[in-house]
Amino acid sequence: MSDAETSPLPVAAGSEPAIPVRKRPKPGERRVQILQALASMLEQPGAERITTAALAARLDVSEAALYRHFASKAQMFEGLIEFIEQTVFSLVNQIAERESTLASDDSGAGSRHAVKVISMLIQFAEKNPGMTRVMVGDALVFENERLQQRMNQFFDKIESTLKQSLRVSSDASGSATPSVDAQVQASALTAFVMGRMQRFARSGFKRMPSEYLEASLSLML
Repeated sequence: MSDAETSPLPVAAGSEPAIPVRKRPKPGERRVQILQALASMLEQPGAERITTAALAARLDVSEAALYRHFASKAQMFEGLIEFIEQTVFSLVNQIAERESTLASDDSGAGSRHAVKVISMLIQFAEKNPGMTRVMVGDALVFENERLQQRMNQFFDKIESTLKQSLRVSSDASGSATPSVDAQVQASALTAFVMGRMQRFARSGFKRMPSEYLEASLSLML
């Protein structure tokens, strides 16, 4: 086989071999790469605090390159939180659309809806262990306080969603205090989900949050 056939790039006669040009990321692509790298690093046991220097080294870029896309590390975590919010609440809406035909006289309809929301959250945590560290706050301990407040609001919204679903069951069962009953159940279920996620993160992702999930929810509902 000739040299021309084995050369990785065409070479003009009398010229030096072409040097491969490093492909520049498309607009927005580098931001995604940074967030993916941050989430990946959070999946490593013991990685509660990640420096921008370590993140830059992971991506083989300078710290200055990171700050061209994010004004601060807090903004990077906000990017992860936005992904969590958009993904989870999009799935919550999909569940609601599929369950929109719930009969008002079906006492178990609200509970089934709540179970699906909780199961989705647990599955999301298992598939995204780095994100789980953000959700339970372990990755935010040394970061800006507003990040933890935002995650608190996330779980408040989840609790509100569960309350709305469980109110359907309370009404259908003839409860004298349907709003109170639904609030108590929603609060307990939200705390259960957060506890499972926290155990998952703090066990180094060894204790699966889905462990005995169906049986646990049957007892609670």
